[in-house]
Amino acid sequence: MIEAVIWDFGGVLTTSPFEAFARFEKERGLPADIIRRTNAANHLENAWAKFERAEVDIEAFDTMFAAESLALGAEVRGKDVLPLLSGDLRPEMVEALKRIKTRFSTGCITNNLPANAIGSASGRKLYIAEVMALFDHVIESAKIGLRKPDPRIYQMMVETLQVDPKKCVYLDDLGVNLKPARDMGMTTIKVLNATQAIGDLEAATGLVLR
Repeated sequence: MIEAVIWDFGGVLTTSPFEAFARFEKERGLPADIIRRTNAANHLENAWAKFERAEVDIEAFDTMFAAESLALGAEVRGKDVLPLLSGDLRPEMVEALKRIKTRFSTGCITNNLPANAIGSASGRKLYIAEVMALFDHVIESAKIGLRKPDPRIYQMMVETLQVDPKKCVYLDDLGVNLKPARDMGMTTIKVLNATQAIGDLEAATGLVLR
């Protein structure tokens, strides 16, 4: 019996930034997937990881990301990547969250960046705040100095929600972030698109979500 549904934010409730990465690389004549490969290399201690844990400032992130991407074949400045992160809200996923909330506890675990890292896009901040307000509890990596896939961040969530991991569903668009949740006993859903994710969530919870 499911008691809680825990969500990632970017790439789940919003469209994936990977599409924007691909456009940027094509426009600049960069090797395909250079941004994603840089993010994935040494993913626990690279520039991206340190920035999401608020261990480095934006200037250090910019320099470190440039060096890491150059080592993989082409220099990309960290500051050029940040504006690409602003995905579009998926309204059907927000509606699913609202329906889930009527029956189950809800949480959000997000690897995010320090405040104002992306800039002052007031519209984006507004919709993020409105969606975040729907959750019973939110854990942000940049505020606590931990990020997925560190198992401790998932443990913090289930302890706060006071639920057994085996009675939780967890959604994320990255397999590396799903593994710790699955190892704890959670039912996991890898989000490829909204239609697939909602279908899988309906199957896991027994609710009609659209």
